[in-house]
Amino acid sequence: PLNARIELLQGPNNNKQVIEIYSEDGFDRPFFCVLETPGTGNVVRIVNTAPVEFPMTAGVVPMSMNDGFALGSYAGDVVLGGDMSW
Repeated sequence: PLNARIELLQGPNNNKQVIEIYSEDGFDRPFFCVLETPGTGNVVRIVNTAPVEFPMTAGVVPMSMNDGFALGSYAGDVVLGGDMSW
């Protein structure tokens, strides 16, 4: 079974948004979603809440990027922490 929790944290002063996921068979019925994360400082956290006997694989990739975000020397680079002001 697929049993997981997705947390979206948008800045230090906002409440996190949580999605609880359950599927009897993650291979036959995998979970896909699109999360809007406007601005900077967003964190997506994926937690496997299933027992250790049921490992999972997760990936987070950008669906699209804001034009202003991709300008400059950061185009195509991965930004850890979401802060580009350094």
